[in-house]
Amino acid sequence: MAAEERQEERAGANLSFWEATTSRDQLNPLRENTSADTCIVGAGIAGLSIAYELIRSGQKVVVLDDGLIGRGMTGRTTAHLVNALDDRYYDLEKYHGQDGARMAAQSHSAAIDRVEKIAATEEIDCGLERLDGYLFEPPNESLNNLEREFEACKRAGLAVEWVERAPIEDFDTYRTIRFPRQGQIHPLKYLAGLAAAITRRSGRIFTGTKVEEAIGGANARVRTSQKLNVSAGSVVVATNSPINDRYVIHTKQAPYMSYVIGLRVRRGDVTRALFWDTAERAGMERGLGPVPYHYVRLADGDTSADEVLIVGGEDHKSGQANDFEARFDRLEEWARVRWPKAGQVMFRWSGQVMEPVDSLGYIGRNPADERNVYVVTGDSGNGMTHGAIAGMLISELIRRGDHAWAKLYDPSRITLRTAPDFAKENVNVAKQYIDYFTGGDAHAAEALKPGEGAVVRRGLHKIAAYRDEAGALHEMTAVCPHLKCIVHWNRTEKTWDCPCHGSRFDAFGKVLNGPSVANLAPMERTARC
Repeated sequence: MAAEERQEERAGANLSFWEATTSRDQLNPLRENTSADTCIVGAGIAGLSIAYELIRSGQKVVVLDDGLIGRGMTGRTTAHLVNALDDRYYDLEKYHGQDGARMAAQSHSAAIDRVEKIAATEEIDCGLERLDGYLFEPPNESLNNLEREFEACKRAGLAVEWVERAPIEDFDTYRTIRFPRQGQIHPLKYLAGLAAAITRRSGRIFTGTKVEEAIGGANARVRTSQKLNVSAGSVVVATNSPINDRYVIHTKQAPYMSYVIGLRVRRGDVTRALFWDTAERAGMERGLGPVPYHYVRLADGDTSADEVLIVGGEDHKSGQANDFEARFDRLEEWARVRWPKAGQVMFRWSGQVMEPVDSLGYIGRNPADERNVYVVTGDSGNGMTHGAIAGMLISELIRRGDHAWAKLYDPSRITLRTAPDFAKENVNVAKQYIDYFTGGDAHAAEALKPGEGAVVRRGLHKIAAYRDEAGALHEMTAVCPHLKCIVHWNRTEKTWDCPCHGSRFDAFGKVLNGPSVANLAPMERTARC
């Protein structure tokens, strides 16, 4: 059980590169009622960025997290720091106008600068590096979309330029957009330094503390599963997917799983840069068919002669695919076509991103709550920069009540041009309730082997059944506590994933990701076979 117990410290069974190269902290639970000017729920990049900015302004801050610092989605990112966004600038112009696209470029550029300055000021050794990024089309695609993006980037004020090809020695990308002065970082080492800076200034961070409720108004407070309260003037929910908003935000964004591999390469064999392709089709030269876009970076290896090539992509709606191994295999094949000198695959992991319907994060006052409750969500694959933006934006909303970026990132915004996408995503959610009438993934829980899980039907009940490595069978309801969708088994991460709004639970039903705050309820029957 030791390995399974350790899984609770992170958001999936597979160890990410960042988790493997960071020392483990001890949990520090909240043990008594307390108070603060601001209580922040979530100790990832967004929560700690906000805490840092507030504490520097003289506020008293408490941060709560149910796990270790950064062991949610921050520890499962690839940690690109970019103003070259996953969503196209020509789409941002369509949804938010040219001024909105320009402000998006400015805010993400400012976020990179802010992370760089904090790392320097606080002397955080986190491998922060400024480097070029290259955006290119995959084989057999026209340059029309790339040309549209180049012009939109120029209108947004970005200093992009055309180059004949990306600096990939053994693969010709053809004409490519170069984005100067992007960045990359070791996210968990950065958060460790940020946490140290916060505690040096008398900020308090409590891990191993599960939050069940965040309440705004005159008597704003956060309540934990141990029935302890943190009273505060303001409350910030920075939990990747908000745990305090039951409906509103979740109808405007969708959860996607993204896959990552890390391959050993010799230092110097791969140009130190960021790489992204654009189309929904990639790897076409191998006849792989439709797959999502890809994103690539390097990280330092365990010796001076080695580096790790980190390649991500193969996204799908959370809980709505089960070909996990094939997705990792396609990532590897895609990478080896472009970098044939790459060595063995050392890491395979996945993480969840929240895709907003209009391509920008939701950062600001929670639309379904009092004015002193704030949320950060909808990272759209750019969680590191969105988290840094949240630090600058929400801290000013709390201190002054306004910010130049507030309207652009307002969680209450309605973007009429996204109506078809809004409807499509919510129809997809509605279809997931059909799972109530299906037979389940396995005929009987008794057929499960050690380490396997499946949803089974027993009479009118859908049951999430998992047999641990010691042979004990654990049975829980398969009904997600959030809005009652049926969870699906993720055999690569050994998690139960909700296909509606992205709640995720470990193999034993313990909640790992919101919006659910409750665990999967255990069934009465638990057997050892």
